[in-house]
Amino acid sequence: MTGPRLTGELLVDAMTPDEHARAQRVEKVLPALRASAAEADAKAEFPAGHVALLRDAGLLGLVVPRKYGGLGGTLRDLAAATFAMGTACPSTALAYFFHNTSASRGLLPLEAVRAGLFHEDETAEVTAFAERVLTTMAAGTWLGNFASESVKSSTANIAITTTAEQAPGGWLLTGEKSFGCATGVADTYLVTARLAGTEGPDGLALFLVPRSSPGVGSREPWNGLGMRGSANHGIRLSNAFVPSAEALTVPGAFTRMLQVSRGSFVGNQLAIAAVYTGAAQAVYDHTLERLTRATFADTGRPIASSPMHQVLIGDMTQRLETAYLWLRRQLELETSEPPLRGKSEVFTQWRLGKGSVTEACFDVAVAALKACGTSGATMDGTIGRTVRDLAMGLVMTFPAERGRLEAAKMATDSLENALFANLEASR
Repeated sequence: MTGPRLTGELLVDAMTPDEHARAQRVEKVLPALRASAAEADAKAEFPAGHVALLRDAGLLGLVVPRKYGGLGGTLRDLAAATFAMGTACPSTALAYFFHNTSASRGLLPLEAVRAGLFHEDETAEVTAFAERVLTTMAAGTWLGNFASESVKSSTANIAITTTAEQAPGGWLLTGEKSFGCATGVADTYLVTARLAGTEGPDGLALFLVPRSSPGVGSREPWNGLGMRGSANHGIRLSNAFVPSAEALTVPGAFTRMLQVSRGSFVGNQLAIAAVYTGAAQAVYDHTLERLTRATFADTGRPIASSPMHQVLIGDMTQRLETAYLWLRRQLELETSEPPLRGKSEVFTQWRLGKGSVTEACFDVAVAALKACGTSGATMDGTIGRTVRDLAMGLVMTFPAERGRLEAAKMATDSLENALFANLEASR
């Protein structure tokens, strides 16, 4: 490619011409995102103008296939986009990530249909809902993807207690969704709920709920430590009516979707770690520029040249490169054709990788804080905001310790099963 290197190319190598064109769209919105970042953090409000900004840039359909009106991007495009936005305004990048995760609720059902996982009498409903999700996104509708709830179980990170009761012509949704970004901002909420009277994952269903529908409201604003401008305080539903045409209630549809995902949960999850890596890159650049520009009064040498600062800069460089290595490997595993590894290996890699990326990025921000001293330790400055934003990365989705525990269990269970099988075969 000719011309200056795009921000997204720092993460995604060897972009194709089409990927480069999509990344240029992202590059054009970065100045506006960057200009609003401090105010979004201070007010703990999503900049409302950013919805129109991203819509006008055509980016709300970034990962929607062209046949449905989108830009035809893939996970590589999304990772490049959320990384680039993360260098400018992590809160907007996070909310944008969640909008794009909605596309998996369209893409995966269609892939499951092609794989023959649905019966003939189920295909029409599944296809219609999936295509509705994709065409809605491509048309410029911001979707807020709400799955998480405050209720947890010992065996799952998310326990769905929001219920859907059948009503004439549709469904009535009641419950509370605790996280998902763009509360009160998104045009439509994509809600995961449980069909009344069902248990287990086969009872999970998907619903498109307009923000202005009767019975739909917001939870109290969340005074978050970081990512304060992402409007992620959640929604409340009280007998909110959803027409049947706006729902996917085929039993087991959700679990069959998961069977065709390449990696993490329902796909695209690594793009949330790309947000944190973008923020870490930005604070790294800010710190180096600051320490190189400032000089010691007695020697005239840059502050960055002192032994202590050299150690901190070296640590930052190593930790930032660690985040890049994990992300690039995961991106390769989830997008390579043919697949390099089986689904279980890709999933295990992500469980390890997400925590490794978020911890490495947080370490970059902490080192920046140490290197810049008290003059950089302001709540409204780049370093203060980034430390708080990346602290949130440690707990979003799941903490690193949970990922390592699950990866260890997968590894030991697999070996135990193999040894047991060998013992049985030798008898």
